[in-house]
Amino acid sequence: MAGFLIAAPSSGQGKTTVTLGLLRALNRRGIALAPGKAGPDYIDPAFHAAAAGSACFNYDPWAMRPELMLANASLQMAGGKLFVVEAMMGLFDAAADGRGSSGDLVRLMRLPVVFVVDASKMSHSIAALVRGFAGFDAGVMIAGVILNNVASERHAAMLRDALGCAGISVFGILMRDPALKLPERHLGLVQAQEHEALEGFIERAGDAVSTGVDLDAVLRAAGLFRQPESEANILRLPPPGQRIAVAQDIAFAFAYTHMLFGWRRRGAEISFFSPLADEAPPADCDAICLPGGYPELHAGELAAATQFRNGMIAARDRGAAIFGECGGYMVLGDGLIDAHGVAHPMLGMLSLVTSFAERRRHLGYRVLTPLAGAPFTTRLTAHEFHYATIVREEGDRLFTATDALGADLGQVGLRRGRVAGSFMHLIDLAGDA
Repeated sequence: MAGFLIAAPSSGQGKTTVTLGLLRALNRRGIALAPGKAGPDYIDPAFHAAAAGSACFNYDPWAMRPELMLANASLQMAGGKLFVVEAMMGLFDAAADGRGSSGDLVRLMRLPVVFVVDASKMSHSIAALVRGFAGFDAGVMIAGVILNNVASERHAAMLRDALGCAGISVFGILMRDPALKLPERHLGLVQAQEHEALEGFIERAGDAVSTGVDLDAVLRAAGLFRQPESEANILRLPPPGQRIAVAQDIAFAFAYTHMLFGWRRRGAEISFFSPLADEAPPADCDAICLPGGYPELHAGELAAATQFRNGMIAARDRGAAIFGECGGYMVLGDGLIDAHGVAHPMLGMLSLVTSFAERRRHLGYRVLTPLAGAPFTTRLTAHEFHYATIVREEGDRLFTATDALGADLGQVGLRRGRVAGSFMHLIDLAGDA
């Protein structure tokens, strides 16, 4: 087995673009890939899947049990696929309690690190920066560096000389290219599905990596990976039904691949439907999942989607389990107020009104304990990231929540009959579940 993690000193170094370029360049060589994303990111995995031609899994060392990550990695790499994981934030950045960094994932999986550094504003100081990271943790091995946003050949020569004198391998140089920048919005990158020229962007990134990076050196470093064996048939979060309909379009795109994979491992059948295309869930489904996404950007279209509304009401009335996360939770409510202050009627299944007109960021890991009557029986880990505010939230609550430091966040989410939801994106069973 072979693999590596692509990390950086901080966010904004260009590691996502470099990751896409590496995935595409390796894919062109005919190498089967198993892409991964460290942490709870909902958006980057779709870009990775487009570049690699295969599904991307999340590997979250704070919210996921080690045995789940190791099992998923083993299953994802079946057949000898190359494991390529993009880090989150900086290599050693973690949750508020200091746990869950990409460095923690490296230690668990024994992954070598390909370190990406934006060198646009430094020359010889690059050696001090990289040596500091390389020597910070003996359990984290930086195999080599890819220098990004390099200004000129002269600049490249200075950087190579400084790193060479420090004994640090340079895997490649990527010259400055303003076209290799992805657009962003309030939750991160604009979604892959919305990128007007995504394939062209990935091809350009692949060209840059193929030209500027020694792929053979990267592959030799990947060969240092020796993943521990793990049992694949481990305890997983139970599926909400046998035939699960999952909403999937640009308003509902934040469904974790590892979660859907886990449901299938436990025998569930999964189908997809698009509320924005005014599609109803299949009439034979016994569970419906409305994932997070950007319903606040499409509230008018969702309010007018009568087939979607009628299909959801019919599913509720026949007793299907319905669960909404974050954006999906907002759509299960009575109304959603958009950024312009316009109120749009939603499904009316929960006594909830949310607003995007007055934005406030909610961000962090959560541990959830189900309350009486909730459709869960064990404690769960989750992540919360949204800017919507709650105007009204009334009824039976779903969970009690604590943050990464254990601080009590009170009761969250709502349930009514077999309809339930919250702003939390569920990730895994809690370690003590």
